[in-house]
Amino acid sequence: MLSRAGCLAKEERRSAAKSLTTMAEGPDARSACPALIYFDNAATSWPKPPGVAAAMARYLEEVGASPGRSGHRLAIAAARALFSAREAVAQLFHFDDPLRVVFATNATEALNLSLTGLLRPGDHVVTSSVEHNSMMRPLRALQQGGVEVTVVPCSREGVLDPNRLETALCARTRLIALTHASNVTGTLLPVAEAGQLARERGALLLVDAAQTAGAYPIDLTTDPIDLLAFTGHKSLYGPTGTGGLVLGDRVDPSQLQPLIRGGTGSHSEHEEQPEFLPDRYESGTPNAVGLAGLDAGVRWVLERGVERIRAHEVALTRQLIEGLSAIPGVTLYGTRDAERQTATLSFTIAGKDPAEVSVRLDENFGILCRAGLHCAPAAHRTLGTFPQGTIRFSLGAFNTPEEVATAVAAVEEVAR
Repeated sequence: MLSRAGCLAKEERRSAAKSLTTMAEGPDARSACPALIYFDNAATSWPKPPGVAAAMARYLEEVGASPGRSGHRLAIAAARALFSAREAVAQLFHFDDPLRVVFATNATEALNLSLTGLLRPGDHVVTSSVEHNSMMRPLRALQQGGVEVTVVPCSREGVLDPNRLETALCARTRLIALTHASNVTGTLLPVAEAGQLARERGALLLVDAAQTAGAYPIDLTTDPIDLLAFTGHKSLYGPTGTGGLVLGDRVDPSQLQPLIRGGTGSHSEHEEQPEFLPDRYESGTPNAVGLAGLDAGVRWVLERGVERIRAHEVALTRQLIEGLSAIPGVTLYGTRDAERQTATLSFTIAGKDPAEVSVRLDENFGILCRAGLHCAPAAHRTLGTFPQGTIRFSLGAFNTPEEVATAVAAVEEVAR
């Protein structure tokens, strides 16, 4: 199990907290920040490795130009910064073609590109009953336009049975679209089995890796994933406004229409969108400073190793499950098996409103978490927690066993 020092030196942690808390207004916010327990990493990870802010500052101070828009030295330096980020993401996912790493503002944009760019009226798509609204909302919009959508029910623990998934497929199935792990319970879905089914049926597999990229091993040389949507601001430890889509070798770009069209800095003599990658899907001036931060975040993950981070988070999750399970009145949701989920755990306390519990944990104990439906009403209907939702603790690489123990004691006091 990793100690805090194993994830990041104490000096680096203090530096990260200090640099981030100076943005808070007022002495109270600044003085309180170091004592906070941040359990909202499934929304956005915090703190970031110090190298992330440093890379972004360095880009703004030393580069600052638009990549691909000019031929001068700073524009070339900007283009190199973007390609470095592309290479880092490709390395993380063991993918050999960085040009098929398409950057977007977040995983939601990447999912919209995949779904609206690929599916046409008459096509059939299969998904699960624990999806985030970033998957469900574009699917429902496509359904209104003539795309057939089948939602395969998961168990009350959020587990998807591959046999039920197979039964839902038909000759018109063009796509299986699944989250890699529920953002409510952390439960991992059987994407390997889904990818094999897709290959047998001539379909593609789209995976929403917002909750797993950087926290759970993903190897596109062996995992049968065709489209991988990722976000930069969670377990890749980059800034918000970054993410993207990895296009596997089975994806024909001519069959995947761009989400937006416009200036790319390439083939400017033509009024038609370029056909080559990644320009086909990257119109407009990119978030270069954000991608410089993403590059630093991904390389921090690579340096420590996803397997090492995963082992640390499994240990923390097991400790949290054991601690919360022992508290009278607390109900846990999901598999209660740390090996079968990410470091995200949802629970309720009998007779107490999740939102009120969340506020008490913040105000009385400095524990920052999220309550409600987590932008995933389908998942809460599956769990039986709709419409009130749950309290969600989501841990990351910087959390410690001591923080988990403190949080368990706090929940016990609130439950009493």
